[in-house]
Amino acid sequence: MNEKDFKFSNSVVGLPAFFVLFLWMIYWFQIRFNFDFYQNGIYPRDFSGLQGILFSPFIHENLEHLYNNSIPLLVLLAALRFFYPKQTFPVIIYGILFSGLITWIIGRESYHIGASGLIYVLVSFIFFKGIQTGYYRLVALSFCVVLLYGGMIWYVFPEVDNAISWEGHLAGFITGFVLTLFYKSPDYARPIVYEWQRPDFDPQEDAFMKHFDENGNFVNTEKAEEENEEINLNYFNSDMEVNYIIRKTNESD
Repeated sequence: MNEKDFKFSNSVVGLPAFFVLFLWMIYWFQIRFNFDFYQNGIYPRDFSGLQGILFSPFIHENLEHLYNNSIPLLVLLAALRFFYPKQTFPVIIYGILFSGLITWIIGRESYHIGASGLIYVLVSFIFFKGIQTGYYRLVALSFCVVLLYGGMIWYVFPEVDNAISWEGHLAGFITGFVLTLFYKSPDYARPIVYEWQRPDFDPQEDAFMKHFDENGNFVNTEKAEEENEEINLNYFNSDMEVNYIIRKTNESD
């Protein structure tokens, strides 16, 4: 793994900060000029309600609603951008679209607004993708997400609180998991293949493996080469050249 795999960039802070700031600007615009953006939310199974798939994540009911979504977005978007830089924008864009579409299909006949659906997309994607990779840093990130936001799982059920859009939560959770199946793991999380694991690996040609026999026993190849070394002694007499070959051996007296 290279150090550049986890290189910090300004977008790790800039992306979540800009996204959350944009949400607060929309809310300020809403209360400052008394606009009613609620009707731009998702209204299930109504053609005009399809616009909410794009607009609903940016509309919030009140300050408490906006604040409760802002903190998780700052944390989760930063984690996504740092650990999954190539997958960040596809997860955000497709997460908003598909979670909104599922909400439009299964939701109650009411306006569904807020960025909580995207939050569930991020929680689900980061958790399941980390487990799927088996890479220790991403698995640790998955457990951190569970520690911080594991209690959110209860809000995908209607019995907990009918005042919230549990359909949007459930849609986001499902969408995040499905996205993990379509996007491959980061390059740094792929298993390392060593030279001796390659199919074309020849132990006899390897500088290290040649010191071991087929049973894994160490063989002193340098000593063996010295024992089998051949020394050529050449000398001349008056009639012909004579070549003697002496093989060195270790003999005990």
